[in-house]
Amino acid sequence: MLTAGRDRGDSLRWAGQGTERLLAALATLPDHRLDRPTALPGWTGKHLLAHLAANAEALINLAAWARTGVPTPMYASPQQRTADIEAGARRPAAELRAWVADSAAALDTALAHLDAGQWLRPVRTAQGRTVPAEEIPWMRAREVLVHAVDLDAGMSFADLPADFLAALIDDITAKRSNAGDGPALVLTATDFPRTWTITGASPPAAATSVGPSAPVAGTGQSAPVPGAGPSAAVAGSPAAVAGSPAAATGVGPPAPVAGAGPPATVTAPLADLAAYLAGRPFDGMAAPALPPWL
Repeated sequence: MLTAGRDRGDSLRWAGQGTERLLAALATLPDHRLDRPTALPGWTGKHLLAHLAANAEALINLAAWARTGVPTPMYASPQQRTADIEAGARRPAAELRAWVADSAAALDTALAHLDAGQWLRPVRTAQGRTVPAEEIPWMRAREVLVHAVDLDAGMSFADLPADFLAALIDDITAKRSNAGDGPALVLTATDFPRTWTITGASPPAAATSVGPSAPVAGTGQSAPVPGAGPSAAVAGSPAAVAGSPAAATGVGPPAPVAGAGPPATVTAPLADLAAYLAGRPFDGMAAPALPPWL
């Protein structure tokens, strides 16, 4: 068990669902749409696809590390990662589509060959964290599910599995609390029996809330809002390492200095909470601006 809310089986399931949804969303987009900018600053659809394919290959490196015990970094360097994405974005659309599908299948094969002991072997992420290899499918699940929404092919956070969204919020709230560089928050889902707390450096003086998402006409997404940078990006994460797109800018008043008041209360549907915390679009009342997620 990796956390109270997910285990390796959950992560493998979500990664598989994410790949299916990503490829299905990609199939609906004509080639010319891939040349358009995405919500991720500086990235077109082709950049996003190059990132996803390169991410799968980077996670294959971690699977090899887990299988052999030989340290195999995800990327040679942050600079090389950025250069590879830029080069990949110049490939023809057909090549990019094939690269995304083939690399995802290769990652599935690599993970299928890990035994019980190898899943527990420590590996190092692109951000320098040492984690057991069974974190690899979770890292991939974040990438494919969040970026399937980022493709702007009509999918929203509300279309993602609820248990995945709850696990994503668990992950992001832990990261933000550990970082201690943002506002203190209490987040309550209106359609899921959970409340989350983020301990922050600067508690806002007034509580705020957000309402249901309202898509922007013709985009399949809601209006931009405060938050973290691309997940990898997701990290990696879905996440944003040096040279990846900048974080989305925030809306609403800046958080006051530490000690200015109690944590802000943000109440919204589960999907909106996840989108807000991940720096993705949602629509509603102002909520405190957040620093980058990853």
